[in-house]
Amino acid sequence: MLNSWVVVPTCLPLVLRRCHACPSEHFRANGKFRVNANHKLIDAWLLALCTACGETAKLTVLERMNVRSVRPELLDRLHDNDPDLAAELLRDPVVRRRNRIALDWDNAWRLDTGGSDHLDRGWGLPCSSEAEGSGKTDVSVRFAAPIPVRPARLIAEGCGLSRAEVERLIAEGKLVSAVRLSGKLSGDFTFMLKR
Repeated sequence: MLNSWVVVPTCLPLVLRRCHACPSEHFRANGKFRVNANHKLIDAWLLALCTACGETAKLTVLERMNVRSVRPELLDRLHDNDPDLAAELLRDPVVRRRNRIALDWDNAWRLDTGGSDHLDRGWGLPCSSEAEGSGKTDVSVRFAAPIPVRPARLIAEGCGLSRAEVERLIAEGKLVSAVRLSGKLSGDFTFMLKR
């Protein structure tokens, strides 16, 4: 049986960008937008506040676009300060590149392992009788949003192990995956833990 874990965002990530008013490099987007129309052209920005001084930064979403070329539902979402739209735009690589920003996902996600009422003793992994008999546990990790996380960190958190223990299991060949478990991933993967 394949056990399923899900990496779920809990809030918007911090925006990494230098503040022009203080030495801080962290901004918090709260889902507010500013829309400005000038005749037939429209500009729209996602607003973010410096976490240190509260200075507002405007992240360009639309720039000098013809109003008729913008989908009406997008305009409605901008005017309604849709927090889901803010999340979508922050994940958009075009928006990040245009605004020269990066995202800090620390403390902005959680790992859902399906509850702890059926955790296997010792490993902290959900386990079926089939997996016990075969001496292995298969886990599928799905990302609800493209959040870059180290697989070793996810596995350590989900299994209730230290990162060093996870690294040791990888080195011993007891923790295997088709993807590289070092570095960061933001896409779905599976791994197998051999006992």
